[in-house]
Amino acid sequence: MPAVTEQPEDWTEPGAYEIIQGIHRVPLPIPLDGLGTVNSYILETIDGLIVIDPGWYGPDTEQAMRAALGQLGYNLDDVTTCLATHHHWDHYSQAYAWRATLGVELLTGHDERHSITEFRSRLGRFPNHAQLLGRCGAPGLARELARTKPPENESGISFGPPDRWLDHGDRIELRDGELEVISTPGHTRGHVVFHHNQSRLLFSGDHILPHATPSIGLEWMPEPHPLRSYIRSLELVHDLQDSVVLPSHGPVTVSSHRRVDELLHHHQRRLDEICDAVANGAATTYEVAQTLRWTRRNRLLDELPIDHQLSAVTEVRAHLDVLTMLGRVSYTDHTDVRAYALST
Repeated sequence: MPAVTEQPEDWTEPGAYEIIQGIHRVPLPIPLDGLGTVNSYILETIDGLIVIDPGWYGPDTEQAMRAALGQLGYNLDDVTTCLATHHHWDHYSQAYAWRATLGVELLTGHDERHSITEFRSRLGRFPNHAQLLGRCGAPGLARELARTKPPENESGISFGPPDRWLDHGDRIELRDGELEVISTPGHTRGHVVFHHNQSRLLFSGDHILPHATPSIGLEWMPEPHPLRSYIRSLELVHDLQDSVVLPSHGPVTVSSHRRVDELLHHHQRRLDEICDAVANGAATTYEVAQTLRWTRRNRLLDELPIDHQLSAVTEVRAHLDVLTMLGRVSYTDHTDVRAYALST
């Protein structure tokens, strides 16, 4: 594996930390419970700086980034390009704001257009999920979610299309070498990672996280089968040379192959657990979700915050879709609710 500079024990500690010459990691604060920090990455080019995932729009982000750049002898005006692994606000919104204030060019994956171009803030946070939750047997959760107001930190954030869409296989020149764009749908349908082939570094966004399994398909316009796409994306990354993972949340991780193996094993185990729940009489997606334990704290579904319950139910639905494709379960549609049973 490539030799990277030793990182602080606390990955959230503010500052600029060299990964290799010309590439630095910058932890930025984000107003999200349970995360609190997102890793941004500064890459030097001949024409200026590229920043990957520059965080959640706001003065705290700008202050932290300005301090980190100053540590390296740069300022905000040296940033020419922002790359977003996906459109979630802790990766995209500060970059979108810098288009106006700094004149930066913003690039993100082509299939993010579905959620980005259809975004309408007046329709609420999850306008397309009420029908989905009803079909999952969770109309009460849908009604509760509809009554939930957006957090104050989500108000006033501008949002819209990038300057350019990225396609699988695109190349981005750096001072030393280049980044290859790898399409990795699953977390969102247009998620991309960036592979620095020469130094075997993988900027993984939320596709590969060291201590968590990312949510699947929780976005404005999710694709029909996000878990299938996510598993295929993991296998695609596993086919690359083993690389150091530079994640959006969590510490730098030594082996992409090892972490991909762990994530694939997790989802295989989850498929088995869900199949067992159906065998034991859980018929709807919501009923299955209620039988499972969630997060590293092994919480029950109703112990989770409301938007995390939404994520949990949609992930169970994605797993049931894969089990259906594998022929392990079948379903019957009853009016607006889908019921599952073991295949015979």
